[in-house]
Amino acid sequence: MRGRLASIGAEESVLSEGWNLVLTEPDACAVPHDIPLSAQFIPAPVPGTVAAALEKAGLFDRENPEPLNTKDAWYLCRLFDAEPGDAILRFGGLATICHVFLNGQEILSSESMFTAHEIPVTLLGGDELALCFRALGPRLSETGPRARWRPQMIMPAGLKNFRTTLLGHMPGWCPDIHAVGPWRPISLVRRDSVSIDNVSIRAILEENGVGRLSVSLHNNAENPAMLLRCGGMEQPFEKIGDNHYSAILKLADIEPWWPHTHGNPRLYNLTLVSDGVEYSLGTTGFRRIEVDRGADGDDFALLVNGERIFCRGAVWTTADIARLPGGRADYEPFLRLAAQAGMNMIRIGGTMAYETPDFFALCDELGLLVWQDFMFANFDYPRNDKAFLGHVHAEVEEFLHGVQASPSLAILCGGSEIHQQAAMLGLPMEFWSGPVTDEIIPAIVTRMRPDVPYVPNSPYGGAMPFSPNAGVAHYYGVGAYMRPIADARRADVRFASESLAFAHVPQQRTLQRHLDVPAFHSPLWKARVPRDRGASWDFEDVRDFYLELLYGLDPARLRRENPEWYLDLSRAVTGEVLEETFAEWRRKGSACNGALVWTLQDLLPGPGWGVIDSTGEPKPVWYAMRRAFRPIQTVFTDEGTNGLAVHVVNETDTDLDVELEIACLRDGKQQVVSGNMAFKLAARSVECFASTALFGAFFDTTYAFRFGPPAHDASMARLRSLADGAVLAESFHFPCGRGKALHDASIEASLGKEGDDWVVDLRSDQLAQSVHIDVEGYRAADDWFHLAPGPWRRVRLHALSGTESDVPPAGEIRSLGSSHRVRLAG
Repeated sequence: MRGRLASIGAEESVLSEGWNLVLTEPDACAVPHDIPLSAQFIPAPVPGTVAAALEKAGLFDRENPEPLNTKDAWYLCRLFDAEPGDAILRFGGLATICHVFLNGQEILSSESMFTAHEIPVTLLGGDELALCFRALGPRLSETGPRARWRPQMIMPAGLKNFRTTLLGHMPGWCPDIHAVGPWRPISLVRRDSVSIDNVSIRAILEENGVGRLSVSLHNNAENPAMLLRCGGMEQPFEKIGDNHYSAILKLADIEPWWPHTHGNPRLYNLTLVSDGVEYSLGTTGFRRIEVDRGADGDDFALLVNGERIFCRGAVWTTADIARLPGGRADYEPFLRLAAQAGMNMIRIGGTMAYETPDFFALCDELGLLVWQDFMFANFDYPRNDKAFLGHVHAEVEEFLHGVQASPSLAILCGGSEIHQQAAMLGLPMEFWSGPVTDEIIPAIVTRMRPDVPYVPNSPYGGAMPFSPNAGVAHYYGVGAYMRPIADARRADVRFASESLAFAHVPQQRTLQRHLDVPAFHSPLWKARVPRDRGASWDFEDVRDFYLELLYGLDPARLRRENPEWYLDLSRAVTGEVLEETFAEWRRKGSACNGALVWTLQDLLPGPGWGVIDSTGEPKPVWYAMRRAFRPIQTVFTDEGTNGLAVHVVNETDTDLDVELEIACLRDGKQQVVSGNMAFKLAARSVECFASTALFGAFFDTTYAFRFGPPAHDASMARLRSLADGAVLAESFHFPCGRGKALHDASIEASLGKEGDDWVVDLRSDQLAQSVHIDVEGYRAADDWFHLAPGPWRRVRLHALSGTESDVPPAGEIRSLGSSHRVRLAG
């Protein structure tokens, strides 16, 4: 939706060409005329940032960034192509303190990165537009309203007084790249004689299944004839005030919008017809979202269209830390990979930045729910500063206006770790909250998006705001706090809006191209390993803890004696932890309703938190997520002396006829016991079976009774469709640890074609752990997976951009613990 002045049907020209950047000392130039002719003029992309402009000119290194908030940044442009006359200058976003001049006269002063501005102007022809972004650095030391606490992870404390992103100000979390510049588009708008604006859209799914679409707007035409069209139906607008019109359309046979894991994310086109002229109002979907807090109020479950949804996904960072882009082309690769991994929720955290409506349009299409924090995190924000609170009102209203028709918007949250920060510093409960997140934001949400549940903060609920057994948690028991995986059940997690942070190692090809340094001890490598400020450990230490726990191997010794194997184990282990943890959370009887991984993508190439590296390539852990997040799934859980339980999940809306097979393997190949059963798996259901029920007799599946040496080293469950024999899911369990089940497996591989795609058929004589398919120019549909002995398995290869798919792929296939490597010759 356009703003209040830049109305529907207006002619809009994006001012993206002809910009130059000039850096000056702070406050050295009061007006554009003061800029010396001897200054260095640098071509600058708009929308864009100072970092992006300098990087393009070869004057900035994002891997070794220099401060960008210590100079004034001037953006200058001559509007040669703009015709004289009345117009509107629209500024989508200015980071952060900005003065705008037209022909030397100041027309705008902006103090928030998160608000847009529309300024009526009269152009003369050949006008000069100048933007001065004042250095924020010197202003961060200025005293503001006294804070009751200071966060540890964000520097400096003065940031709480300015409406800007915290990206670039969190040492150990992200590079120190400061957001400066016109990071959102600047455009010139010419209004029509007829102005249609202030469009408000609300689409809901009523409990009786009827879709209800309400649209209101202003139209300055004299008695316009207007119709609203959607879903093959139309409704005339009625006049309800001066130039104010409204239409309500009810659609009886509406197809609901679902997250893609549970159904079809159905969208409908909205069309406004005014005096015979058609205007697109975009798309919307009809869904109903509620939060079930349980009988005791401690639960937190998302209900979509009345169905309980297990939410899984990751926390978004940014498509590019230097450019902070907001276009569909920048978002799409990451969001498509999120959907392909089986994620159904993305969270935009309060330490990041608001993304554009293009982001939400993609999530609408892909069936990805969005948890949206407002950009408030960790600080004790000003409570009585009228100017600051004015910025809060403006940014919240503007954001909600831009996504008012988006069905993917599922949760609105006041911010991140404000309550937690105060609580962890020992302050009593009355200090945790404030008017921004508890009064101002929820009031606006209730008015503008009453269909979206609101949460005051993340985390929130319980005796402490970070207690995982109530409300919303940031769960790092498994992960940063290095608890055994059994803690994922013991903690009784209800909903984790953050979880499972590790220093995930990228694929070797990414490292060779973008971080070709000795791993582990190189300062460049360690600089890419995330850490909490002031902590004596980093997230590589966390990963090493689980490597030793799961494989029984000494990480320090491996780094010295076999660094290549150590890297491969490091790539595999975080995925193994993730799969086993989500098995606990998705099992029958679990109280967990969802968990989001920290984070979706890295900000620089290397062993960061992201499950996708900064180049857009999935890391090995991404494939584990794809397996763990399957809508149709089977998982094992170790129930000790109760034996090995197998859980079968069907989140789809269709009953399935399936066969479940379980086998226990000795030395990775000999079946010592097995069993199978066929049954109908009901839609939206989870079933649980004892493994011994399939065997028909006792067998120590978990090696809990320890009557003699272990009889097996691995168990495998396979779920098949009886309709076509397709394997729907597989799961593995290692009663004595994964290290005891590493075998020198020999893999056979055959390269072929299926339609236009290359495929690899694989078969092994023994259980092969973490099979890696490394093919130049291709991405395997599955990777770092366990291959059970026996039947052939087909893996599709997807050609990457620039790959000539007519040429047979070449590469290598290997598995953990095996000396055998299979060459694929192109």
